[in-house]
Amino acid sequence: MTPSRSRARSRAAAATAAVLLIVAAAGCAAAHLPPPGAVPRLGAPHGGWVARTLDRMTVEEKIAQMIAVRFTAPFRNADDEALRELGSLVADSRVGGLILFAPAEVYETARLINAFQKMAKVPLLVASDFERGAANRVTGPTLFPPLMSLGAAGSERLAYAMGRVTALEGRAMGVHMTYAPVVDVNIDPDNPIINTRAVGADPGLVARIANAFIRGVQENGMIATAKHFPGHGDTSQDSHMLLPTITADLDRLEKVELYPFREAVDAGVRAIMSAHLAVPALDPTPGLPATLSAPIMTGVLRQKLGFRGLAVTDALEMAGVTRAYSTEEAALMAIQAGADQLLLPPDPKKVIAYLAAAVRDGRLAESRVDRSVRLILEAKASLGLDRNRFVRLDELATRVSPKAHLDQALATYESSATLVRNEGGVLPLAAAPAKIVLMSLSSDLGDYYAGQPFVNALRRTYPDAAAFYADGDTGREALDEAFARAATAEVAVVALFSRLADGKGTVGLAPAHVDLIHRLAALENGPAVAVVSFGSPYFLRHFPEVEAYVCLYRATAEAQAVAARALSGGLDVSGRLPVSIPGLYPFGHGLDLKRRTP
Repeated sequence: MTPSRSRARSRAAAATAAVLLIVAAAGCAAAHLPPPGAVPRLGAPHGGWVARTLDRMTVEEKIAQMIAVRFTAPFRNADDEALRELGSLVADSRVGGLILFAPAEVYETARLINAFQKMAKVPLLVASDFERGAANRVTGPTLFPPLMSLGAAGSERLAYAMGRVTALEGRAMGVHMTYAPVVDVNIDPDNPIINTRAVGADPGLVARIANAFIRGVQENGMIATAKHFPGHGDTSQDSHMLLPTITADLDRLEKVELYPFREAVDAGVRAIMSAHLAVPALDPTPGLPATLSAPIMTGVLRQKLGFRGLAVTDALEMAGVTRAYSTEEAALMAIQAGADQLLLPPDPKKVIAYLAAAVRDGRLAESRVDRSVRLILEAKASLGLDRNRFVRLDELATRVSPKAHLDQALATYESSATLVRNEGGVLPLAAAPAKIVLMSLSSDLGDYYAGQPFVNALRRTYPDAAAFYADGDTGREALDEAFARAATAEVAVVALFSRLADGKGTVGLAPAHVDLIHRLAALENGPAVAVVSFGSPYFLRHFPEVEAYVCLYRATAEAQAVAARALSGGLDVSGRLPVSIPGLYPFGHGLDLKRRTP
């Protein structure tokens, strides 16, 4: 074995040993972390820590501060290969940030973050996509509905409270930054990746709700991130799979896509995430993602909008970048364009070496690197990480998912329920027992029982209701049998599910399920058909003839329980469409439905 290999093995062994020791002691070694207050502005006094830390860094260490890498937090033995690699990236390569993904548990998340913070020479900035609260990535915290539910509720108070709970629970686990809110204006009904993650289709509503969420996050100790700049809402393509193009002209971009970002900047948002999409009106370079465009990331974001916070890339492992650029090339171009932090480059160690070489040979000015590293260090100091980087595991049981937070999430679910159509007063369903058939139709493979919470909740009121389940793989014979049973019912309640997921490429419904609904609605003397969307509100475009249509925007158990109460008369329904349903209903439409009096 060569000496260099021996030293490398020794460093890896030391990193593994450090993980073993630190994870075991993380719960008792951390100093007390007081409840976080507002995040101070960038540039706030920090006793010279930023300047001293920057002065001591090598070029490689500066570059490493600009990189954030993925980690998950299920239980893992300390011999786990991924854990050892993470230990090496933190202790040896000295990356500056971690990004938490599922699967993750509350205690494992906090324990592991404490462990890596102990290993890091400079405190780590830990982030995650907490778009629906910390439960968006971690099992156990308070789960909120998506931002489109806040758009349906139209309540800044609820948006602020969601941001507040997100910050308090995230900071309790050691997460300092959320990649939320999505401030894209969802214009395209077929958008496969934004859709219900957005507040809605009106720029004013998006800005109003998003800024309330930002205040809730940042006034309670966490950095918020407005994304995906300059706007990902007007596309039917997913940038995880390819490079979409936004074809709008400059005037439309100013009035729609850029408006919520301008408002977020004016409101003091601390971070903005770029999008991997081409926007010819802002940069005509063919096939160039906004992430790698200096005219967009510097010219528009920095100079035109006046943003002074952290500019972070969307994940550099996404096909919107990797199809046309190498890992190293994309990293260099992103920094030259104006990015401060590079998220999830496919090979962090290779990127660090390449960018350090670019500094030394003059392709990348060290002063440019220093500017970004200073912003990152100022963000860490503003969070108090220069004084204490650890969290207390013994406080998690009281700070994560207390009843007050769960009640707040429930109020958000309830306020978002939207009754779009109710011909003949089908809803609320009759209190007296009637022949009701409940149909749960998921367009996703393997999601056969997606609607079981909804069916179970309705059966508490209608115990004799027949139930039918289908997923995207259910055959025609089974669907025909369900049709035959529903055809003789008084009411057919159809719950629709289609997951919004990166890399899926669509939020559409299975054609066979759409056909089933058409056939039921077309029956002479057939059942009244009430459809509930637990996803995209745009599903009604496919069957406008149904008697009733309700939107809940997400397929969680909480949303399904609220929907059951709404349909059975146990809930006041007052939500309004935060989008338009083309050719059917305009933005802001909604019907009130009062709960049935005892």
